[in-house]
Amino acid sequence: MQYGFVLPAGDARAAAELAHIAESEGWDGFFMWEPIWGIDPWVGLAAAAMRTERIRLGTMLTPLPIRKPWKLAAETATLDNLSGGRVILSVGLGAAYDTGFANFGEEIDRKIRAEKMDEGLEILTGLWRGQPFAFSGKHYHLQPTDFRLPPPPVQQPRIPIWVVGAYPRRKSMNRALRYDGLIPMIFDAENKIVQATPELMKEVSAYVRRERQDSRPYDLIWEGITPGTDRAAAAAIVQPWAEAGVTWWMEAMWEVNDPRQVIERVRLGPPQR
Repeated sequence: MQYGFVLPAGDARAAAELAHIAESEGWDGFFMWEPIWGIDPWVGLAAAAMRTERIRLGTMLTPLPIRKPWKLAAETATLDNLSGGRVILSVGLGAAYDTGFANFGEEIDRKIRAEKMDEGLEILTGLWRGQPFAFSGKHYHLQPTDFRLPPPPVQQPRIPIWVVGAYPRRKSMNRALRYDGLIPMIFDAENKIVQATPELMKEVSAYVRRERQDSRPYDLIWEGITPGTDRAAAAAIVQPWAEAGVTWWMEAMWEVNDPRQVIERVRLGPPQR
């Protein structure tokens, strides 16, 4: 299992400093939230790239349907080159009512956002090839051009993409399985979101192994909070998730507003023995 830390709040300067500390304390990844409006994570992650050498860098997560996919392709490819190939892109439909899509005139219909998600992913991977690329879909239309084509990402065949998948909804899961990792949302028979458990995650992991048509490594991502002051207790929290098939544990202190607590948790290192 690998361990990532999600910065709950903070500007680019804070991101650079915390990523540097996280790398020195043994974390494997440093991630930033991408809100509809607020601190730009790609600026923060660029600053983090300049202070680090090994740690993976990414978002947790990017609401792709409200981003211009060509702009996101440029940002991610630029950061991947800057960092020497350390970017991970996490994408989802976005929690429209929780993060204010309507306030900014963005689409709140989940079906339309899902359509834009599929098209956006195709455009991203097409533009990352560093060659003239054309696309014609329901929501996006691109004409091929070779005008000042930017360099492709360092990572090939693409920057790893983690996709939110609604389990056991086949269409949503099939989308996630086409890429490089799954951030699961689990629904019950009444179509309500349920709290994941290691037992449910085993079921999700088995589904991934059964349905995925690709032999390349595939990540299963989950998040939570562990007590950094007690390594044994932290490891005990994470271990059942690792046994269930989770490959990345995200330490996500979403409710913590005190930056001193965030820094302290990063300094205490990942939840492993």
